[in-house]
Amino acid sequence: MSTLLGPIRQLGYVVDDIEAGMKYWSETMGVGPWFYNPQVPIEEYLYDGQSYQPHNSVALANSGEMQVELIQTRNDVPSMYRDYMQKGLRGLQHVAFWTKQYDADLQMMLDRGFTLKMSGCVGQNGRFAYFAEEHHPGTCIELSEVLGPKGTMFDMIRAASEGWDGSDPVRPFPDLSKL
Repeated sequence: MSTLLGPIRQLGYVVDDIEAGMKYWSETMGVGPWFYNPQVPIEEYLYDGQSYQPHNSVALANSGEMQVELIQTRNDVPSMYRDYMQKGLRGLQHVAFWTKQYDADLQMMLDRGFTLKMSGCVGQNGRFAYFAEEHHPGTCIELSEVLGPKGTMFDMIRAASEGWDGSDPVRPFPDLSKL
């Protein structure tokens, strides 16, 4: 377990083809089922303090307690995913820590000298923050709030993976407004 913010809960992979990624992870790695959202509803999105309208597709699945996230950017909006791809990189782009005390943990990271680079919100009480410090690929840190519907969805995704038999490998994201 990390001494920074508790256990790492998610591995975020930037991919060129999310459908091929879900197929690979489910058929080859045996990870699934995948919950796929072709356009994540991100609110209050900021990159370097500027507001943009990103269009990202995301797929989520669990392998035990570890959640795997596949991310495909669909527009050229500034983001840390785009930055990663512009370096010619694909694969593990970030690790995420989950929190129910977002404001306190965000302040702790800022007090430790981390720089907020990208942030937004997915559903009520679903804020996220990515920090600029990255000393080699895959070490970018995301702080993800899991108090609201997003946390409920993450629990549902983990539960669906338990005993998964390979059937119905790609499923739609639940409607966060109904969780």
